[in-house]
Amino acid sequence: MQLINECFNKTKGEYLNFLSREKIYTRSRATNIKSFKNIYIPIAFWINNKYKNNGKTLLLGLSASQGSGKTTIAAILRIILKIFFKRNVCVVSIDDFYKKLSDRKKMAKQNHPLFKTRGVPGTHDTHLIHCFFKSVKGRKFKKIKIPRFDKATDDRMKKNKWYYIKKKPEIVIFEGWCVGAKPENNSSLRKPINHLEKYEDQDLVWRKFVNEKLKKEYKKIFSMIDHYIFMKAPSFKIVFKWRLLQENKLKKKYNKRKKIMSYNEIKKFIMFYQRITLQMIKDLGKSAAIVIFLKKNHEIKKVSYRM
Repeated sequence: MQLINECFNKTKGEYLNFLSREKIYTRSRATNIKSFKNIYIPIAFWINNKYKNNGKTLLLGLSASQGSGKTTIAAILRIILKIFFKRNVCVVSIDDFYKKLSDRKKMAKQNHPLFKTRGVPGTHDTHLIHCFFKSVKGRKFKKIKIPRFDKATDDRMKKNKWYYIKKKPEIVIFEGWCVGAKPENNSSLRKPINHLEKYEDQDLVWRKFVNEKLKKEYKKIFSMIDHYIFMKAPSFKIVFKWRLLQENKLKKKYNKRKKIMSYNEIKKFIMFYQRITLQMIKDLGKSAAIVIFLKKNHEIKKVSYRM
């Protein structure tokens, strides 16, 4: 408990500054501080212990549905690990590895029209992800660049705006909505679970293609991840509400200078994610090293440690 208190005192200021910068005012100051001390700091201690036991770069997968706050939690964990434990932490999103819009247009033409929309397995550059993982986990580290994706323009940024990692990280937090997703049985793909699948993928071409990607390319890269932290939403229904809040935040950030999705566009957009999100709630809800159970208001209900 003494170490927890020491960590809390050293990192609380930067944590509150972060909440202020990001304009995260959904909860009271007292609630935020309580979550920081009782939830985030113990998770950071767990991560640091895993790193010390690992003896080499620790690659963590942080998974959660859209709009759940995974990027925020990754940033908070980085603050604690960097300030108190003096760790070199790299936080990377799978979203930055989306294929270029031009490549997705080719996929839409050659495979299925739904592939123009980013999100599902098959729309990421898995070769780049694999190279990144090999680089950070390898013995000899060389300076690397990793891509950046602009959701407002729905395209990858130019290479002069990519992330530059000069020093080998001790801990990598790889976050994303489908990180750690597993394939389904082909038989379970037959029944559509929403209007998108029922009317725009009647022949199952899109669903089967995505599932095959999970069986092969994504299984290969996800197997390189040492441990998973899964943020479990109470249901898929709440995901739409969370994604809507996320889009409104983007709207305020860009002040209408860039294209932001409308209410109906978001409603359709999350249908692309529904099948895999539901499957992940079943799979990672049981297998992840840490499961963070979320309430409807984004607050954390409890945290379960499995290893």
